[in-house]
Amino acid sequence: MIETWEIWLVIVGLGIGSFLLRFSFTGLVGGRALPEWLLRHLRYTAVAILPGLVAPLVVWPAATGGAPDAPRMLAAAAALLTGLVTRNVLAAMFVGAATLYLALYLL
Repeated sequence: MIETWEIWLVIVGLGIGSFLLRFSFTGLVGGRALPEWLLRHLRYTAVAILPGLVAPLVVWPAATGGAPDAPRMLAAAAALLTGLVTRNVLAAMFVGAATLYLALYLL
């Protein structure tokens, strides 16, 4: 069993590390203009976060013990197709969720 002081040491260490990572970008750069090539790459950060969070839940869902299943794959395909056609993130999320619930109900 881990000691209480060790838990707090890890929590404080992670908090300081997180602060330093954020400060290194926002605090040190400050009011200076960022180079165009960096701004171009930063535009893709938000686009990469959502699939990075969702993909493990689709491929290895905890609800099935880590085994892929048809309803989640179907919902992911529907969300992807909707996103490609409409270029609307919210529409893709709603269609994916509706497809998942419908497929879980029917299958």
